[in-house]
Amino acid sequence: MTQPFELPHFYMPYPARLNPHLDEARAHSVEWARGMGMLEGSGIWEQSDLDAHDYGLLCAYTHPDCDGPELSLITDWYVWVFFFDDHFLETFKRSQDRDGGKAYLDRLPLFMPLDVSASVPEPENPVEAGLADLWARTVPSMSVDWRKRFAVSTEHLLNESMWELSNINEGRIANPVEYIEMRRKVGGAPWSAGLVEYATAEVPASVAGSRPLRVLMETFSDGVHLRNDLFSYQREVEDEGELSNGVLVLETFFGCTTQEAAETVNDILTSRLHQFEHTALTEVPALAEEKGLAPDEIAAVAAYTKGLQDWQSGGHEWHLRSSRYMNEGALEGKRPFDAGGFGTSAVDVGALLSAAGAERLRSYTHVPFQKVGPSRLPDFHMPFEVTLSPHLPGARARLTGWMHAMGMLQEGVWDEDKLAAYDLPLCAAGIHPDATAEALDVSSRWLAWGTYGDDYYPLVFGNRRDLAAARLTTARLSACMPIDGEEAPVPVNGMERGLIDLWQRTAAEMTPDERRRFRSAVDVMTESWLWELSNQIQHRIPDPVDYLEMRRATFGSELTMSLCRLSHGRKVPPEVYRSGPVRSLENAAMDYGMLMNDVFSYQKEIEYEGEVHNGILVVQNFFGCDYPTALGVIHDLMTQRMRQFEHVAAHELPVLYEDFKLSEEVREIMQGYVVELQNWTAGILKWHQDCHRYGAADLARRAHGFVPDQVPALPFTWPAAPVTAALRPGSPAAV
Repeated sequence: MTQPFELPHFYMPYPARLNPHLDEARAHSVEWARGMGMLEGSGIWEQSDLDAHDYGLLCAYTHPDCDGPELSLITDWYVWVFFFDDHFLETFKRSQDRDGGKAYLDRLPLFMPLDVSASVPEPENPVEAGLADLWARTVPSMSVDWRKRFAVSTEHLLNESMWELSNINEGRIANPVEYIEMRRKVGGAPWSAGLVEYATAEVPASVAGSRPLRVLMETFSDGVHLRNDLFSYQREVEDEGELSNGVLVLETFFGCTTQEAAETVNDILTSRLHQFEHTALTEVPALAEEKGLAPDEIAAVAAYTKGLQDWQSGGHEWHLRSSRYMNEGALEGKRPFDAGGFGTSAVDVGALLSAAGAERLRSYTHVPFQKVGPSRLPDFHMPFEVTLSPHLPGARARLTGWMHAMGMLQEGVWDEDKLAAYDLPLCAAGIHPDATAEALDVSSRWLAWGTYGDDYYPLVFGNRRDLAAARLTTARLSACMPIDGEEAPVPVNGMERGLIDLWQRTAAEMTPDERRRFRSAVDVMTESWLWELSNQIQHRIPDPVDYLEMRRATFGSELTMSLCRLSHGRKVPPEVYRSGPVRSLENAAMDYGMLMNDVFSYQKEIEYEGEVHNGILVVQNFFGCDYPTALGVIHDLMTQRMRQFEHVAAHELPVLYEDFKLSEEVREIMQGYVVELQNWTAGILKWHQDCHRYGAADLARRAHGFVPDQVPALPFTWPAAPVTAALRPGSPAAV
């Protein structure tokens, strides 16, 4: 069969190494698979299939330093996961049996109890038998924290197969952002990262959920999955009728050829690997310093990072050799890296320097303050009508008094003129058209506080390149939101004073768990401002995927949606909010709102502020294209995200309600939440169209970044106490 495209040149600078216990793992996996019922008589595999796929070779490449028993166990896990994939395909995907598939998946978590002494059901098929055996052999040597994380990633790997099946049933191809997010879950690389921990070192629980470790896992995942999409396109799309493939997704989104889509997938893959390296070399060391990790904990994180790196290079080598994939001619003409002949993907140094190196360098060479305006505004796809609260005029007047009382109009960042021009109560009135006057005041103040902080950080800390002071400020802001009655710090600036006041107004009636979740939403936003500052100081345009995911936080989306969820009371089960469809709905709305902001603010950010955080600029940098072309890509993505929002609300949420057997009352609450998100997107568009923050004339009138005749001051002077010494500019923690 003719290949549908020529495989691109892959960025893979690390030599693959082969575990010496390969033969032992191969022999063991055959006997294990037969014992679990996966071979003769299964209707899925014969031994010849298992031999041809050679998962022992995959694991020997991806885990080169394991001993024999560890490698055999890891190989068994991969035999199991690939058997599951093929078993689910043959049993449920081809027949499009969604009900049977759900019943099948619902049983599998029962075989992963956190307590190793707990009993499990009697297995009814080879997948259940294999999972029960593997779980019992693996978890005794790992902590409860690891067990929880690995069980969750395994459940995601299994359950999101229903997302693929639903798309097949509907003939629906995902948009690029949706695909990246869902592919991480269904593709299994976060699950693979858990096995890397088993094979190398378990990461400390204190940092397992941090942004640097999360980004390492996500960039690893995206690299693994996008590479697999390139090699498996022919089998998945042409043979199996699969719709979850990155090449197909980009073919559809851009309307381009298969070869062009494959090249673009490879460019995204390369960018994600660059992001992995950037995070490992900059963010992880700073995290270790900030959290005060012990030497053995630092060594564990380093071993885990190297393990992920080994997996990337080893997985690539396996794809070049496995009969499961499209790899005709992939090994021809390649020179061996060393005497063993492994790591052949790393030797084309010239191509790496000329292509991948140039792409990496381009992210640091943007010329700031270029004249680009005025911002071009396309015809936005907005299917929802906006309604404004009748309490808007009063909220405007009361917000001015509150901002003065908090001290946020006396610090050189904003004055009354800016506050009136930005008109945050207009945004609140569109987002919450049915709010009482008091509730509209609270919403207006939260929006004003968050927008003020978003302006404050780059002006006060960015211009001084003072990331250490920003970190200390962020820690103090978090302390302004006490959970269990602890005393808040004495405020030293308007942001702290405003946050203390808002916290008291908003969180007074919450339970401690609710306050903890709400504070986390605020922390996500303020900590994302540090990410922006770090890029600003490095003058680095972000990786596209990292930008999209972090932009949700910098835009304050999680904060505003948390306020909506809290208004629902305690009748909606938390697992409903955590479900794939609800998160998909929220993320689609978030992306529409924040990309809309990028469209309106393009001139403000690029021409007047020298900003590097704008989706249009990120697309320009990634594709090397001009402003109109990049705007077209962003506009198309906005449209697709809005259509996804509509699709989830119309088709996926009703299925979710049935899956969770929700009461009519809870269903009505959730449908009300959909309306709230509709109001959120429509209200934000109305605000962008009518406020005076982004227009060319408004920008020309207020060309200076700060209030005339006032230079923003630091919120504090550096104390001499030893506790802050590690946070002073120039210290390792400030890098």
